[in-house]
Amino acid sequence: MVPAKMPIWLRSFIVASAVVLVVGAGLFGYHWYSRPTTLTIAVGSLDGEAARLVSALASRLAVVNAPVRLRMVETTNAVDAAEQFAAEKVELAVVRGDVGDLSQAQAIVVLAHAVVLLVAPPGSSITEIAGLKRTSVGVIGGEMNRKVVDVLSDEYGLGRANVTFRNLQPADARRALDAKEVRAILIVVPLAEKYLALLRGLFLQTPKTAPVLLPVEAAGAIAEKQRAYESFDVPKGTLRGSPPVPSEDLTTLRVSFYVVAQKQLSAEVAGSLADALMKARRDLLGELPILSQMTAPSTDSDAFLPVHHGAAAFYNGTQQSFLDEWGNAIFLAPMIFGGLISILAAAWKFLQVRDPSKDERGLDLLYALGARIRRTEAEAELSDIEVEIDRVLQGQRAKAAAGDENALDVTTLNVAAHRLQSLIHDRRILLSANGHEQALGQPVDRT
Repeated sequence: MVPAKMPIWLRSFIVASAVVLVVGAGLFGYHWYSRPTTLTIAVGSLDGEAARLVSALASRLAVVNAPVRLRMVETTNAVDAAEQFAAEKVELAVVRGDVGDLSQAQAIVVLAHAVVLLVAPPGSSITEIAGLKRTSVGVIGGEMNRKVVDVLSDEYGLGRANVTFRNLQPADARRALDAKEVRAILIVVPLAEKYLALLRGLFLQTPKTAPVLLPVEAAGAIAEKQRAYESFDVPKGTLRGSPPVPSEDLTTLRVSFYVVAQKQLSAEVAGSLADALMKARRDLLGELPILSQMTAPSTDSDAFLPVHHGAAAFYNGTQQSFLDEWGNAIFLAPMIFGGLISILAAAWKFLQVRDPSKDERGLDLLYALGARIRRTEAEAELSDIEVEIDRVLQGQRAKAAAGDENALDVTTLNVAAHRLQSLIHDRRILLSANGHEQALGQPVDRT
């Protein structure tokens, strides 16, 4: 066989090279499969708080070597973030449910909830939205809260009541209230201490006076028509504890901030992202209390913002492992591949055009030697024929060792060689007998 002719060092080198190749391929495959996926996320907010939260989450994902990483693209506000997402410039975005084109968005997590607060200064006679007639309302957030303004105007007929809305920056709100340029403030913020402190700082107040929170009594009806919103009761004493402000639970609107992904994001990546973000939330909760509002989005089929099916699998506990997803392929692929190889080999052999004479050439040589054996008259010629038989057999063995399809099989060679050896043996006996008779002067039988 050919391998037996190779020197030991060459065979050792081939085996070592094969082992190195297999191990290297395995390590490359593991590295490729386990490498983290980096996703770009557009983030923007009026005060930069959203960017701070996402930056903290992204850092935590890197620290724990999560399979998904975040690369933040900071924008001026949630409107710009939604626009970048809609233009498919980023794979993820932090968006507010009532802002921008979210037709291609699917929720991964709810990052926070923002509450609509209409607040009048201490001592104001305005205690309900109807009392805003012929007044000006300052809107902190401007473009971000245009939809809220439109919704309230439509529901309460504020346009007909000559209520005007004026966009304000947070730094200008206190001055506008003191100058009576506006009679109330509309702000949409999470119920977190940072924002409640900001709201308290807009008004001059004493232990006996406090800002007046205006209820949105039609919040339920609005939520039925505008599904980005939900009716929400601000708990008693949220703004101040003693005396409590509000004095009773106050009905208003609430809207959510989401981390959303493009629909085409793979289920595996979306599920891993949801898992990593919820674990990061747990780790950062002590440092960033606002993350207590971070929660799973609704997995109901009629949810306002549909949850990504990969994230839904994580929340429902139905995520598939690698073997669950690829087990059948791993099991069936070698069987199918082996079957195809067999079929292709059979087809190749069937289609090959071969010269039949080549297959039988070695056997014909042996048959021809049989005829010579019967005709020979000299024992020396029989020895020459034996040498030729050996040459034919060696040639066939060499062809078989080289994988030549035209080589005769071992059984055929053995049968032919055995027959020729019998003929040579018989011819030697006959020639020996004839030579003995000839020496005695008897007639020689040449048959």
